[in-house]
Amino acid sequence: MDAGALLPQGDPSTASKPGGRGGWPAALFLIAVEFVERVGFYGVNGNLIMYLTGPLGLSTAAAASSVNAWAGTVSMLPLLGALAADSWIGRYRAVVAAGILYLLSFGMLTASSMVPTPTACQDATETCSPPASPARTAFFYATIYLVALAQGFHKPNAQALGADQFSTSAPDGVASRSSFFNWLHFSMSWGYIVAVVALSYVQDNVGWAAGFGASWAMMLVSLSVFLLGTRMYRAERPRDRRALARLTKTFAATARACIDWILCRRGTMDDERLTTPKEQEGKRVLLKLLPIWMTSVVYGMVIAQVSTLFTKQGSTMDRRIGGLVLPPAALQSFTGLAIIASVPLYDRLCVPLARRFTGHPSGITMLQRIDAGMAIASVAMAVAALVEATRLHAARDAGLVDRPQLSLWWMVPQYVLIGLADVFTVIGLEEFFYSQVPEALRSVGLALCLSAMGVGSYASGMLVSATDWATRRTGESWFSENLNRAHLDYFYWALAGVAALEVLVFLYLAKGYVYTNRCEFVDTIDDTEYLIEMLV
Repeated sequence: MDAGALLPQGDPSTASKPGGRGGWPAALFLIAVEFVERVGFYGVNGNLIMYLTGPLGLSTAAAASSVNAWAGTVSMLPLLGALAADSWIGRYRAVVAAGILYLLSFGMLTASSMVPTPTACQDATETCSPPASPARTAFFYATIYLVALAQGFHKPNAQALGADQFSTSAPDGVASRSSFFNWLHFSMSWGYIVAVVALSYVQDNVGWAAGFGASWAMMLVSLSVFLLGTRMYRAERPRDRRALARLTKTFAATARACIDWILCRRGTMDDERLTTPKEQEGKRVLLKLLPIWMTSVVYGMVIAQVSTLFTKQGSTMDRRIGGLVLPPAALQSFTGLAIIASVPLYDRLCVPLARRFTGHPSGITMLQRIDAGMAIASVAMAVAALVEATRLHAARDAGLVDRPQLSLWWMVPQYVLIGLADVFTVIGLEEFFYSQVPEALRSVGLALCLSAMGVGSYASGMLVSATDWATRRTGESWFSENLNRAHLDYFYWALAGVAALEVLVFLYLAKGYVYTNRCEFVDTIDDTEYLIEMLV
């Protein structure tokens, strides 16, 4: 049985015909699925560092490194899920499998959080709970990594299945696909906001078990909505069972080519003769994408701070609004609000306006969009550093190193700027990697985008650990357990500098990139002449 056989059979070209499958009616089902799934997922991810420093009793540096390692795994496992879908089970079945794994893992997580935890203090600037037992800690980590596996099967395949609902052979196919990614993130941002505001409030004020149980219920709704839309989706093409083997050979050939280039070795033509034309083409595609992927890792390091150090920083602020005290994770909602406000403006105002000047279906090229977001992210880290320096100065001037001095509103700009950066860079990267790989491997293309964010999370975790170790040897750690005695501002400045360098490197790479898709515009005159030659 073909991997796509669970879907109704029919002509995939009927995507935009009235009464046909695919197109926006099917895409809206998947957008709704992503909204509910994000509510459940970020019910864990958004407040995870507070659970680690609370019930599990980890230090700030250890908790930040653990969250970064987990987030890196969350972003790397989509490679596994995408490969399994593109070469074996198909995207539809992969999403169903992810839904089942989500229900299992969130059920286990809810059960593990029911164990009572003693609290040693009430100060938000310090770690309060004693360390949890090794058995409880091991069970918790096994559970959240099972969540990561479910995410690995869900995210690339649900998004690729949504983009598949639009045929690029149709006159408006490219523009509709680009618009789909914009509105997908619009919906996901609403899910993000609901999770970090409502579910984090439940976790902080009702209990962790209630919050994680609500996430389980969201995953049940997500799977149900996905199954209800089955008859709306375009039929998947039969899977290529040999795609995984060819891709493995392609990765190996690409790695050898990179090593030969680094070592300045020649005589690799023999290897070229041993590969098939498809594998040679795959190697050329990967070699083209590799520089873009590598520079995107730095952006992953920047956004890793939102759910780790930004959240801990927020726990030291005055979070009172009237008689309500907002959970630290709720501050992340400003990132989602920025995305929600920006996506309609970008899709309905900026793109048509830019299209008048450039003639490009999406207004600007994908790489130009990505680089603009990277520049905004660098500014966001600089703003975060200035806010943290102001907060430390206020606390020390008042002689109250253990009490919040600044309002939470001081942190809003850095969250908003990260949201704006995501609108440009994250959405741009997803569309870029989806469109620049062969059609049979588009889930893998989206997984490559996510893996760059994953490696960035790993790199952030290692950088936090290394910085903590180095600064402890010379005095107070930059990540001291009492953040009013720490120096997160120094760490933010370092990231801002690295991100600024990334912008320049990416700009250089973008100017020389030739898009794989023939209907895509290129960035230089030489690239345009090359495209004309290819078409002729």
